[in-house]
Amino acid sequence: MIDMLDSTEFRVVTSTPDKVELSFRSAYDPTRRDSVRLAVDKRLVLLRGVSGFYPYAVFSHSAALPPLNITEARLAFKLGTSRFRYMAVSDKLQRAMPSAADRDPPRGRPLAYKEAVLLVNPAEPEFKGEVDDKYMYSLDNKDNKVHGWISEGTTSSSPAPASPAAVGFWVVTPSNEFKSGGPMKRELTSHVGPTALTMFMGTHYVGDAIVANIGDGENWTKVLGPVFVYLNSVPEKKQKQQKKSFWGGGRGAPVVMDPKAALWEDAKARAAAEAAKWPYNFPESPEFHKAGERATVAGRLLVRDRYLVAAGAGEDGMFPARNAYVGLAAPGQAGSWATESKGYQFWTRSAASGGFAITGVRAGLYSLYAWVPGVHGEFVSSYPVNVTGAGEVLKLGDLVFAPPRAGPTVWEMGIPDRSAAEFFVPDPNQKLVNRLFLGPAMAAEKFRQYGLWDRYAELYPNGADPVFTVGASHYSKDWFFAHVTRKLPVVVSGSGGQQQQQYAPTTRQIKFALAAVASDGNYTLRIALAAAQMARLRIEVNPPPLESGKTRRPAAVFTTPEFGEGNAIARHGDHGTWWSFEFGIQGRMLVEGENVISITQVRAFGAFLGVMYDYIRLEAPPASRRDPTAAAAAMNGTSSIAA
Repeated sequence: MIDMLDSTEFRVVTSTPDKVELSFRSAYDPTRRDSVRLAVDKRLVLLRGVSGFYPYAVFSHSAALPPLNITEARLAFKLGTSRFRYMAVSDKLQRAMPSAADRDPPRGRPLAYKEAVLLVNPAEPEFKGEVDDKYMYSLDNKDNKVHGWISEGTTSSSPAPASPAAVGFWVVTPSNEFKSGGPMKRELTSHVGPTALTMFMGTHYVGDAIVANIGDGENWTKVLGPVFVYLNSVPEKKQKQQKKSFWGGGRGAPVVMDPKAALWEDAKARAAAEAAKWPYNFPESPEFHKAGERATVAGRLLVRDRYLVAAGAGEDGMFPARNAYVGLAAPGQAGSWATESKGYQFWTRSAASGGFAITGVRAGLYSLYAWVPGVHGEFVSSYPVNVTGAGEVLKLGDLVFAPPRAGPTVWEMGIPDRSAAEFFVPDPNQKLVNRLFLGPAMAAEKFRQYGLWDRYAELYPNGADPVFTVGASHYSKDWFFAHVTRKLPVVVSGSGGQQQQQYAPTTRQIKFALAAVASDGNYTLRIALAAAQMARLRIEVNPPPLESGKTRRPAAVFTTPEFGEGNAIARHGDHGTWWSFEFGIQGRMLVEGENVISITQVRAFGAFLGVMYDYIRLEAPPASRRDPTAAAAAMNGTSSIAA
């Protein structure tokens, strides 16, 4: 059910020379089948001398209301199609955009799903042959600070009234405390429309696990926002000055100023200024807690892993958790913050010393969560953190994160950073590209291209799945970032002769040599995944060769349950929800010499089923009579983390 939250009650909350705050309220109406089971108070604030406005909303569910599941809550702006044609989402993600009409037949042709469209005959020829899809411009919450649209002005001959100024329309997010899923939650930003969004709550890249389930008899309130809608402009006179080339400071190349760049830089500066003012002091709703009602939570996070070489580590393997993501969210298990949407989350990054200070925390009961780039696993406090607010500084002292580890590293693949970006991302089909993401400067954004899932079968034809050889292969060239299905030839089936696309499971192999094996010990295989969609993995250790009669012993076989519904493969992500699996391998299943671990994604009834890899590691037993660690380290390098 979709509810536009139309209001039934209007009130002027405040009206002074310096501020106006308006309230638009609605309540649950049991006589309407489509009435949302909430009391909603939508607020709009205008401040004197501020070029923009601040919208926010208060959602309230009383114990008397029926239960409710909130899948998505967003604020959407649809701008004038004749004015706003240039979109900016980040420093790199900026471009002139096609119109919404270009997506409709016959100008556009739908591809594998409705959001992806090939522009075959757009009004502007520059877009011909490109793929448009709103998910190409998604960002993580941590990176989504400002995005929007630019109008370069119109003349009196255009369909819209003349507007000589270049105007920017920007959605500024000063804080992510009210958003679902924490800093790594990826969501929509701006896209063809022209449309600009604030996604307060949503299931994209995660799935139903992040739906806010409000129970029968549950009292629940949440403030969404405020966000800031900022308008800036470059007057016509200044535009002409900026578009001219001019000589700066003597002889040299002419400098050309672009009004779009000026508006974007100003919007970024304004976004930084808004973030510095958080929490705002002007919202009148008592549900929004101002700075004096909030607290600071501080401490230091240390990592203890005696098998991980890190700068400054002591003999006990202790070292500071540098640049860690540290946050407070609803009490739960490790990683539960990534699917949490009912409460507030407060995050920061730690210093080189591991020290952190989380400011502006609302009163409440939390768990403290953390993860460290370069370190596998995640931390959760062993006790709840009770924040009372009102200026409190809660000092937690030293916290020690002991990441999952059973023994020394035999070999590892990838970087434990919750992203698949470091693995091999192929070039797209040149007939299905977004030109923004072409070229060396955009290599890091290549994962955003359409159809990379089909490139797998093209790069590895005839069932020839890739084999990774430890010590010879490199994950950036030899390990496809997503474990996808294999597209097979179309077959004819059914009485009507309809065509049906077929897919097959794919298997990756990792080959590695062991100079010695601790046959009486237990090895550990860790597989961390950056995303998953309706996947099931089967892991085999030293499976029998295809040639009959050459098997040495029965293979060790592990199978996961079905997991994941983030759909990051289809939605052009390099990550979704993070997953981690641990498999114990008895030493007797390994041999001196060459060993093979195969990973099969067995579910194959569609193009988008699969996983994205984050990090894979094989660990030796912690102690044994025959320790292969030295030989493995000499061949592969010891696990380490940069300073």
